[in-house]
Amino acid sequence: GGGGAGTRGAFPGGATRPAGTTGAAPAQAAGGAAAGTTGTAGTGLGGTRPAGAGGAGGGAGGLLNASKPSAELVTVLTTDAGSYDWVAAAVGANTAAGYELGTGQAVMAIGGFNGSDPSPTLAEFKAIVAQGRIHYFISGGGFGGQQGGSSASSEIATWVSSTFTAKTVGGTTLYDLTQPTSTAG
Repeated sequence: GGGGAGTRGAFPGGATRPAGTTGAAPAQAAGGAAAGTTGTAGTGLGGTRPAGAGGAGGGAGGLLNASKPSAELVTVLTTDAGSYDWVAAAVGANTAAGYELGTGQAVMAIGGFNGSDPSPTLAEFKAIVAQGRIHYFISGGGFGGQQGGSSASSEIATWVSSTFTAKTVGGTTLYDLTQPTSTAG
């Protein structure tokens, strides 16, 4: 839908243009703001965008710059991937998304979008690890790293670091959740 200045028009999929906007807005038709404008919150191709966030894009490498794993890390994470429900866990969905996109494998987002939601709890995470359903924990993540997450994500990170041995792969710290340290209790 076209329309003149100051009119509302329909876009494919039933979305309407906010009053006061003009012309076609392909990015807005996908649910987000048109390139170079501010708009209402919505989902666009590649992810969600908060209200007022201009420009097309979003998702990995977009608004929040999701992590991009090195080739070496992708190799480690994808080795025996079929044996696990999740090849890894990371604090925050934006962090997990970069690893998931880079590997093509499921990565658990601890604490939701930015690591602040109390899900899973430490007890739930320990149960998943005990069942052998997750291979690695990727250190860092969330807004401001583990310190920016919920108490649940901080508890998980603390438990992992005290129970499993850290190793660095391609500049990223990993913990193999299938190999507890000999001193783990």
